[in-house]
Amino acid sequence: MDKKRKVLIDFYIYLKKEKNYSNHTIKAYKNDLSRFLVFLPKNISGFDKVNRESIRGFLESEIDRRDIKKPISSKTIARRLASIKSLFKYLLQSEQVTNNPAILIKTPKTSRTLPGFIDQKVIKSLMESPDCSTSKGLRDRAILELFYSSGIRLSELIALNFGEVDIKNQLIKVYGKGNKERLIPFGNSAKFCIENYLKSRALSFNTALKNNPLFVNDKDKRVPTSTIQRRIRNYIKLVAEGKRLGPHILRHSFATHLMDMGADIRAVKDLLGHSSLSSTQIYTHVKPERMKSVYKQAHPHGEK
Repeated sequence: MDKKRKVLIDFYIYLKKEKNYSNHTIKAYKNDLSRFLVFLPKNISGFDKVNRESIRGFLESEIDRRDIKKPISSKTIARRLASIKSLFKYLLQSEQVTNNPAILIKTPKTSRTLPGFIDQKVIKSLMESPDCSTSKGLRDRAILELFYSSGIRLSELIALNFGEVDIKNQLIKVYGKGNKERLIPFGNSAKFCIENYLKSRALSFNTALKNNPLFVNDKDKRVPTSTIQRRIRNYIKLVAEGKRLGPHILRHSFATHLMDMGADIRAVKDLLGHSSLSSTQIYTHVKPERMKSVYKQAHPHGEK
């Protein structure tokens, strides 16, 4: 096996075992670094032979790619560079290289687009979209309510077991990125809909096994990601327009509406499971009316 490929395999194991990175994140690393590997000349036998010019040459080749219709975004280029920097940081720590040639390469500036969200006036219509005369409709209603009530990620919702839901205190325990655990409250509507869904399955939190999945398909198996994405996308299409229609827009709506109502950004950060405030700041596009209200209340001359 090629020396560089062997190093990458060890690196991916390190990301999984030591850093607790998700399979999705590791897949992104593999995509970035496999492209970097293909770019490197054959006379570069190991990563210790890679220099700053090699990395810059790779990034420039990605920007100038002719095999794709749509140009690669600055965000993708920034991620490619971040993957390379992480690799060399690992190699430096494990004493496989003596310097990090990527450390002085500046990350390109990326334009951050505001996340889409559903207006509060439309949320009620969305929640009423599923046909609650069926078990599947009751499940979908419970999923919609829990998404909007808690702001959890799609992967976190799918992974929920009975034992991770405290229905009495209206809390759920989820394991986010990096397998970090957090407790999130959910509202009365979500509680009511979850209990109704379980009644349709002749289940309750007292009778269900703790390790059984909360949301299931017709075969009583954990509901697939694609199923939730498709069904929620269809429900949202009934009440809203836009390109980013899917479960994630409910997470965006959760955060946006909290911020609009004056929630502290640090609290929203913790609820969303963000590792830094910079990730949460994209939700600070508060409505002008709210900004004026806060200004009048907080500024010494606000009322004047």
